Parts: sequence; C-alpha cells; structure tokens
Amino acid sequence: MSEPTPEASPEAIVNFHHLALPHTVMDAIDDLGFTDCTPIQSEVLPFSLADYDVTGQAQTGTGKTAAFLITILARQIEHPLARPNPPGFARSLVLAPTRELALQIEADARDLARYTDAVIGVAVGGIDFEKQQTQLRRWPIDILVATPGRLLDFVRRRSVDLSRVEVLVIDEADRMLDMGFIPDVRRIVYQTPKKRSRQTLFFSATFNADVMNLAQQWTLEPEHVAIEPESVAVDTVDQRFWLMDASNKRDILLRFVQGEQPDHTLVFVNRRDQVHNLVRDLRRRGVDCEALAGDIPQRKRIATLNRFKEGHTNLLVATDVAGRGIHVEGISHVVNYQLPEEAEDYVHRIGRTGRAGASGVAISFVSEDDAFNLPAIEEFLGHQVECTQPEFGAEAE
Repeated sequence: MSEPTPEASPEAIVNFHHLALPHTVMDAIDDLGFTDCTPIQSEVLPFSLADYDVTGQAQTGTGKTAAFLITILARQIEHPLARPNPPGFARSLVLAPTRELALQIEADARDLARYTDAVIGVAVGGIDFEKQQTQLRRWPIDILVATPGRLLDFVRRRSVDLSRVEVLVIDEADRMLDMGFIPDVRRIVYQTPKKRSRQTLFFSATFNADVMNLAQQWTLEPEHVAIEPESVAVDTVDQRFWLMDASNKRDILLRFVQGEQPDHTLVFVNRRDQVHNLVRDLRRRGVDCEALAGDIPQRKRIATLNRFKEGHTNLLVATDVAGRGIHVEGISHVVNYQLPEEAEDYVHRIGRTGRAGASGVAISFVSEDDAFNLPAIEEFLGHQVECTQPEFGAEAE
C-alpha cells in the first residue's frame, strides 16, 4: 500500500471537466450543479479512473460516494460488454453497512446515471424480499448496491451472481467491522473474481490495524488517499460546547428550538429508547419533530427521511447507526444531545452540517455524564475545546 496522499490543497482541486469523463456522466454532473471536485474526489478519481485499486480514508459527506459511482459509470461506458451478461449477473457491486446508506447510494447512482442506460439494483433488508428478488432476476445489473446479509440471501438462492463483478466497492469498512458484518463481507468477496481480475475501491473513516488488514487482503497494490477529519468538519462548522446539568437538557433544547427556530436540525442521542423518549417529550411540548432509529420499520424510516430532506420536518432525532444514512444538503444545525461514546462518531455527526462549502453549527450538550467522553474527542480533534454556558441555560433553570 502506498503512502497516504497529503490533503488536497486549493491548487490541487480538480475540475470535473478536466477528467475527460463520458459526456453522459458529465451532463448529469452539470445537472447536479457540481463543477469542482471535493478533496477526496480530487485525490481518488485520477487513480480510480485509471483502473487502480484505491483505499480512501474519509468521512461521510466528503463526496466519496460520487467518486466511486463516477468511476463505475465511466468504466462501463468506456468498456461496453461484447455480449450482455445473463440476468442476475452484476457488473459492479457496492457494499454498505446500513439500509439507509445503501438506499442513499442507490439514489445518487440514479442521479449520476440519468443519461445512461445503466440498470441499478438494490438488495437491502427491511424491504419486500420477493419484490427485490424478482427485480434482480429480471435483467443484468450494472450497479448493485447492497447490505451484506440480504445480498448473501440472494446469492444463496442464485438470484444474484457475482462472478463477473468488474468493480467492487466496500464503503464504511470500519462500520462494517463494528457491526460484525466482516464474516458476511468476506463470503461475498469470495464470490467475486480474484482481486487481480477486478478493481477494488475500499473506503473507511478510520484505518486502524484491523481495517488495514482487510484492505490488504482485498485490494491489489492500492493507492491510499486520506482526508483528515479536521478538514472535513472543523473548517466550515461552528462548534459550541454547552455546559449544563443533565436534568436541564430537555429544557435547554426546547428553549433553543423555540427561540432560535433553526432551519434544518439533526439531534443525536446514543440509544434508540432515548430517541423515542425525547421525541415524545418534545411533541408534548408542541415541537414538530420525528424519530429515526433502528427499531422503526424500514418503510417508515424511508418516509421520515424523505420528509426531512424535503423540509416537511425540520427537526429529526436520531442514533448514530440510523444517522449514517442521512445525506441531506442544507442541514443548518447538529445538536449532540449526548456526546458520542466513540470520538470518531463526533466527527461523523457534525459532518452532517457545513457540507459542500456551506457553514453550519454544531452544539454539544456537556453534562457530568458526558464529561467522560470529552477528552477522547479533544484528542481526536487535536486541540482542547472551550465549554461555555448555554444561551438559554438561565431561563431553563
């Protein structure tokens, strides 16, 4: 594995028009209003478009999804098959740890492939099994986006064949590891061609020893690029840490929401039961809000996320796992109602705002219970944070 590429400087930012992309892909990029690549795209695309394997360290919200989807589409357009694959065979495979993230990747793929005839399939849990199976068996699949468990079900039933996969993408590998999915991912990788006969793009927010080991197993002499967390979140996000008693948190959140009336707000808590309790309490106090947690039925979760994207709901309370699937532009505020237990999750959370060059505000509630998690966050960010009294603290008390 090569040495990490330094963070992209402003001079190193690449314009999409300089990448010689197929016009059908470039037209879709123009429609989406993108001109310059993000730092991770500037680093990844010159290698991935040249058929190199790539390992990329970057958080959600950096543009890595577009990087691997553009690579897949360009490759398939520039190298059409002499003879179509049989139905159920996939040309490329994108593995994601959660249903929400997989569905977001599918939506992004459809946006980028709007002027192509690419067939995009999805295999995720929580959605009608027979309907998905019928769709996957109907025709060859150019881009298959899947979560590991459901994909293995289809592979075992011979509804999907991975033996002709040309590009394998493993997204959020660290989260796959945390959620215990690696044995399933390993079985899936073994169903694809050997790594010398496929291109592999491997992305993770962190690269500890375990993640590095997986990358070395599944990639061939990859180029490694890294976008540091600070450059993702800190530069465009106004980070505030409010000191308070744990018993005052709900009152302070209520005062903030009613007083500031923030546009598009995402509130993070650590457990599913806390999501429901907080939403129930806020609604009783007249706040229009919704919940996003792993125990909510998939159809309802998708509907909730769509309402949030479209602005019908302006306050969403979520857990970290459910929040990994939230890719919504224009989130103005992120509130850490509780500090996350893992420092990396702090960056994932606040990375939901301040995206695409916009500014954002991240407010973290720090009580005596949260104080234990603060040193690890400071170490991860590389500097101490300043804790202040909340604007509404006195009123709440």
